[in-house]
Amino acid sequence: MDARDRMLRLIRGRRDGFTLDQPFYTDPEFFKLDLELVWYRDWLFVGHDCEIARPGSYFTVQIGRYPVVVVRDRDGGIRAFHNSCRHRGSRVCAAHRGTAARLVCPYHQWTYDLDGSLLFARQMADGFDKSQYGLKPVACESVGGYIFVCLADQPADFAPFRALMEPYFAPHRLTEAKIAFESTIVEKGNWKLVWENNRECYHCAGNHPELCKTFPEAPNVTGVNGADSDPEMVAHWTRCEAAGLPSRFRIDAAGQYRATRAPLLRDAVSYTLSGRPAVKRRLSDAVTADRIGALMLYHYPTTWNHILGDHAVTFRVLPISATETQVTTKWLVHKDAVEGVDYDLAELTHVWTETNDQDRRIVEENAFGIDSPAYEPGPYSELHEGGVSQFVDWYARFIEPRLAEGGTPRLRVAS
Repeated sequence: MDARDRMLRLIRGRRDGFTLDQPFYTDPEFFKLDLELVWYRDWLFVGHDCEIARPGSYFTVQIGRYPVVVVRDRDGGIRAFHNSCRHRGSRVCAAHRGTAARLVCPYHQWTYDLDGSLLFARQMADGFDKSQYGLKPVACESVGGYIFVCLADQPADFAPFRALMEPYFAPHRLTEAKIAFESTIVEKGNWKLVWENNRECYHCAGNHPELCKTFPEAPNVTGVNGADSDPEMVAHWTRCEAAGLPSRFRIDAAGQYRATRAPLLRDAVSYTLSGRPAVKRRLSDAVTADRIGALMLYHYPTTWNHILGDHAVTFRVLPISATETQVTTKWLVHKDAVEGVDYDLAELTHVWTETNDQDRRIVEENAFGIDSPAYEPGPYSELHEGGVSQFVDWYARFIEPRLAEGGTPRLRVAS
């Protein structure tokens, strides 16, 4: 029985409300199927508009086996390309980020314009047609200051996600923000373990003393049920919406993405040890209301987010191997906020830097135990881990029909 058949059999035989079978977290062949059927077929968050504010600005990202470059073109548009020269395949842009008038392959200096077209290929034969050798495009969309790409030849419709996300994020003007700090860590665990840990706060009291000073542990905050019957949550939504901030819980029919706004504990307004603002200047001049809590959005499989009154914290998940996952965190502040004047970087980043490291240890211990021959799927807490069950249900529903259809999906490789 090949890996596809084994995975399909386990998906169809899985027990609701329980963790997945061991191969989903450890098997390299199952990981390859995750890449082919999830990561290479859906929209993935890769970065922010403000990271490439000027024409020629670019950043690079590695998605499984695919290096991708995202660039601001001469007209101000955002484009994404396979970061592979059309000559002999060398990576064109090796730096994590940079600015260039043109994209030049370091191997033989083939030169591409910011729209991906090939401008120059030295000493090629007469009749060489440059128009046939531009960089291969990757589907790219921007919404609310977030950039998403999709490697599939026929990407899923992005419009429903845009319609949900845009009203929530527009008041915060993240397109005009700036990155105050960026951190990347590698967690030695499968990407699904990273998500399972994120989707509950059952573990918070025993592991996250810094975060628990301001972030509520209530299961209706991290989960997907019960928020609309919580008087405190409904009152918070009402206050925020009166200030022009969409806040009520919304989730798409498939469960892939959700947005909601939740209050922080007591009088806290930011993720600091004191609960006071980490940044003197508000993230957006358009948001003047106090105690707006945290706007939280997730989009499987790549991002969860916390947008506060004074700053935003965004997270990007990228798989490396069956047992390694890269997590990148970015702290965004008002574009004119000045470090040392408007904010202290250590105070701004402390809570989530500590929380990320704590979560890394949790995921790694989880992965270590799952690798045991004695491991078998265990039950989720119905009270505290509804969000985890929802994630696993989404994963199973998303991948099952793709497993059943067989074959390898076509990727977007048109010139």
